[in-house]
Amino acid sequence: MTALNVLYVDDEPDIREIAGLALGLDPQIAANLAGSGAEALRLVRAARPDVVMLDVMMPEMDGPAVLKALRDAPETASIPVVFITARTQAHDRERLMQLGAVAVIAKPFDPMALAKELRAVLAQDAAA
Repeated sequence: MTALNVLYVDDEPDIREIAGLALGLDPQIAANLAGSGAEALRLVRAARPDVVMLDVMMPEMDGPAVLKALRDAPETASIPVVFITARTQAHDRERLMQLGAVAVIAKPFDPMALAKELRAVLAQDAAA
């Protein structure tokens, strides 16, 4: 089975580390981690992830700005983006989905279930 190449982006080092460990529980997931939007854009171009998991609220370049930059570049426009956020009210989710996200996962997330939740989101997106 081919590994799923995931880029997880969060400005909080502790959350980023937990997410990396959580995704690593699935032996078929290779997780790369970025601490800022700018770093994420550099890594996307270098690592070509299968999916980007993206924090919404980050300094300098927030998640929606990163998503826009990804969608504006032909080589990254089709990479699925899953937002990870504590802002999970219906109107927040709807706005993020309208921006082009394939899903929104709530923070705090369950580390033991994060990889499974990501796979379910991707399977649902592929079926759509």
